[in-house]
Amino acid sequence: MPVIEVADLVKEFRRPKRQEGAFAGIRTLLTREQTVKRAVDGVNFTVQQGEMVGYLGPNGAGKSTTIKMLTGILVPTSGTVTVAGATPWRDRSRNARRIGVVFGQRSQLWWDLPLRDSLWLIGRLYDVPEARFRERQRQFSEVLDLGPFLDTPVRQLSLGQRMRGDLAAAMLYDPDILYLDEPTVGLDVIAKERIRTFVGELNRASGTTVVLTTHDLDDVEELCDRIVLIDHGRVAYDGAVDELKTRYAPHRELVVQTDRLESVEGAEVVRREDGKVWLRFDPVRTPPAELVAAVLERHRVTDLSIVEPELESVIHRIYADRG
Repeated sequence: MPVIEVADLVKEFRRPKRQEGAFAGIRTLLTREQTVKRAVDGVNFTVQQGEMVGYLGPNGAGKSTTIKMLTGILVPTSGTVTVAGATPWRDRSRNARRIGVVFGQRSQLWWDLPLRDSLWLIGRLYDVPEARFRERQRQFSEVLDLGPFLDTPVRQLSLGQRMRGDLAAAMLYDPDILYLDEPTVGLDVIAKERIRTFVGELNRASGTTVVLTTHDLDDVEELCDRIVLIDHGRVAYDGAVDELKTRYAPHRELVVQTDRLESVEGAEVVRREDGKVWLRFDPVRTPPAELVAAVLERHRVTDLSIVEPELESVIHRIYADRG
């Protein structure tokens, strides 16, 4: 059952046309001429309950603008959005109780208050019963390791600590949908892994729908089965991660450590280095098991591995092909 439905979504931004010559700044302020920037250009997609979807694209592609319309922050120029049966910008109160939002560059926590007090205030704003609030705070303190800094003012928290606090705040009132906009930007490896683990467990345990925008494709590969690629405000791809790799990067590489290997039927030698040979092959035409068996039968092998194409390189290729 779709919990998010987006149809023909368009968002345009208008600004005064820049004037040239003397007193250009003043003339720009007074002019009625406008330039139009279409940030989102006819986007269509649906998200099923419990899905974890990566919404990806280069800077300026329209990702954050879309998320702001899904959350009700922005009103579209045209098109429709339905989130859990509501129109976000018309039913703001109803929508706010169904969604949790984490923006990596902003915080919903009170800057001068300890994290504990910020969480309590958010619980009160969303009418979370006291017993449920204490239970959720205990759960999140354990999973996100909030205990050491619960009584620290938010302004004194590290970026990783603040992000964990924001995640706890976003999920205090049990929303059905969680929007994550660059949730791991600027974080170290340990903090990133802690957040990924929390989001994955949340989805498995509660069926929370997750929409993730990020430039860190490790987030996507670990959490998402489906991605929506957006480019110049339009959907360039919508489907499974594995299907994307198969469609745009059909070849795999078998890396073999061996004393000597000249050629193998069904594969092409593309690289030799430090006693290793890289064999490129099409798994549809040459099944990996058959290729491995052929190599082991004819050569003395000390190690081998199959290398999948990196998601980042596949997506880069798609955008390069689209210009």
